[in-house]
Amino acid sequence: MDNIYSFLKNLWEEINRESKKNISFFFAILFVITIPLSLGINNICLVLLLITLVVEHKKASRLFSKSLIYPIVLFVIMCFSYLWSIDQLETLKAIPKSVVLVLLPLVFLLFNPFSAIQIEKVKQYYSYAIVVYVLYFLLRAIIRFVLLKDSRVFYYHGDYNDDFGLVPKVLNAIHFSVFVSLAYFYFITKDYKSVMRKMVISILFLFIILLSSKNIILVFLVLNLVYFFFYSKAANKMRIRNLILLVAVMGMILFFGKIKQRFQEEFKTNTKRSIAHNVLEKTANDVHYVSIKEAWTNEKFTPNDFFPGTAFRVYQIRVFLELLKEEPIFWKGFGLNASYPKLEEKGKSYNVFLGDEKNEGYQKKNFHNQYLQIFSELGILGLVCLLVMVVISLKKGIINKDFVHIAFSILMISLFLTESFLSRQRGIVFFTLFYCLFNTNTTVKENNKL
Repeated sequence: MDNIYSFLKNLWEEINRESKKNISFFFAILFVITIPLSLGINNICLVLLLITLVVEHKKASRLFSKSLIYPIVLFVIMCFSYLWSIDQLETLKAIPKSVVLVLLPLVFLLFNPFSAIQIEKVKQYYSYAIVVYVLYFLLRAIIRFVLLKDSRVFYYHGDYNDDFGLVPKVLNAIHFSVFVSLAYFYFITKDYKSVMRKMVISILFLFIILLSSKNIILVFLVLNLVYFFFYSKAANKMRIRNLILLVAVMGMILFFGKIKQRFQEEFKTNTKRSIAHNVLEKTANDVHYVSIKEAWTNEKFTPNDFFPGTAFRVYQIRVFLELLKEEPIFWKGFGLNASYPKLEEKGKSYNVFLGDEKNEGYQKKNFHNQYLQIFSELGILGLVCLLVMVVISLKKGIINKDFVHIAFSILMISLFLTESFLSRQRGIVFFTLFYCLFNTNTTVKENNKL
């Protein structure tokens, strides 16, 4: 207990000391640690941060970050899409939640608010906050299990009909897996050794597994292998051997007979197992599980057809390719947030499950793929802009040998394959903030202090 008290006391003194140098630093901490909370609280913290930046602005000498131009360009494309949107009202409503794409980059470009050391501190306090959220949700799950005797409280998130799940539906287990993964890699890359650090790493690892996002878990485990083989202190001594071991491990995973057979079976057979999470929960025992092959080839479905997560995403890819062929969306797209009417039309034409009093239908779902979502709504320019952002971020992480930066970039690249992450305000805030933090250039002198 004394150790915890001492840690919290030192933490507060450090925040207080940095805030005296720059009052905006305190509000930046508030902004980053409230990302998982309600959007209203997070928006208030953003407004306070912007106000302090304007009031306390002092010009600093730092390198111009060209990387920060791309989020602004993406936002500009979103705004212009209103002019040709097929649903201008929806586009107009979606623009405000995307405004952080321009606000946060401008903060770093115009105000140069934080030193390299302070940027590192923001990442540190974010990671500490995630540990607190994880402990809260674990304690919440234990109490609910004692009261309800239902093991569902330890896994994934609740649905629209109940609140069973490790985290609330509004927070989304897949998205929160990414939040926790970033904090995990922050702690695992630190050199200091302590029992507390080992406990934190173990708890975060367990929590990511319990959240049950198969795509994120797979990427998370691969990132762990890459870190221990190439970026840990021990890895520096044995790079050639580690390369051979990594290739061998990946080869076993990809080509081992039974695993290969399992993927082949998932493509051809009707199974409830899936790599990606399901967008609807199974509502009856006699449903027909749609295989990946059927999702790609069936001319019609029935309301009794249930799409496992991977099959549904294959179906959405198929729908996107049809829309790309049938509609003039290559250059301009349908407009920001305006793809839903077309997805609904396709869903009705394929006779997928259209919903009932308990469940929303498949035709109401987005693409569950950020690349397709951007392409369909903003055209090829929007897609290129997003691709440039994630590629630049990954490249900078590799050049700087910053594994947390690398982990962030790879997590985003993989998450965008299975989720329309930027269709949610919390997703836009998380991606834009950490993109700016990781890709902001600071002076060489400051970087040498880290």
